Amino acid sequence: MDLNLQNKVALVLGAGGGLGGAIADALAAEGAKVALADINKEALDAVQERVGARTATAAVQWDLGDLDSIPGHVAAIGEQLGPVDVLVNVTGGPPPTPVAGQDRMTWSRYFDAMVLSVIGITDAVLPGMRERGWGRVITSTSSGVIAPIPNLGLSNALRSSLVGWSKTLAREVGPYGITSNIVIPGRIATGRITQLDEAKASREGRTAADVSAESVASIPVGRYGTPAEYADMIAFLASPRAGYISGSTIRVDGGLIASV
Repeated sequence: MDLNLQNKVALVLGAGGGLGGAIADALAAEGAKVALADINKEALDAVQERVGARTATAAVQWDLGDLDSIPGHVAAIGEQLGPVDVLVNVTGGPPPTPVAGQDRMTWSRYFDAMVLSVIGITDAVLPGMRERGWGRVITSTSSGVIAPIPNLGLSNALRSSLVGWSKTLAREVGPYGITSNIVIPGRIATGRITQLDEAKASREGRTAADVSAESVASIPVGRYGTPAEYADMIAFLASPRAGYISGSTIRVDGGLIASV
């Protein structure tokens, strides 16, 4: 299927991670120009080397918690590749913690990096999308926004705020040919999932292999998903073919989340 993304400019946040890197690969395979953003320069360089073999790229070392840097980074991407047509919001997750008793500054730090950054970057690219009458805003969150995950209190709370934001945004920008959607990963085999399995194993005095096996047993398809499978959904939502999908929350979880 040709997704008609040739020469569209896509900005992928968190591109140095497992999900972000796979999303960059998927968009490049469809002919999009890809701007890669990540705080980890080594990981960012590795992804740019791989993705740059297929398409035009720009790489920006970007601390999402630095909200003042947003206008400059967006402008630099525009100069190198052109205005952003597709924004894929992927942010790193906070450390595992209970939701109660967290320091106010901890809440503020992760709110800036995980919520206000997404809102601010989206606001920076929306005027151009409106002018061109086309755009895509796709925000990756967590299954915790539907079924809160024990000991991921910060993530559950902060990511949930993006669901309401995205739904509201969809109604505001729909008349301009812009869609806004949330995508929820289940247990996708990335470094983040490995860290969470290891943290749970340490808390419970078990092996990471036992924790992983228990997790897999709860997934109807019987395995963790691959980053490429998640990225394929993002690429479709980024395409003109998904123009009638907006304001949605889409699960890529192998049937893990039990609610309807």
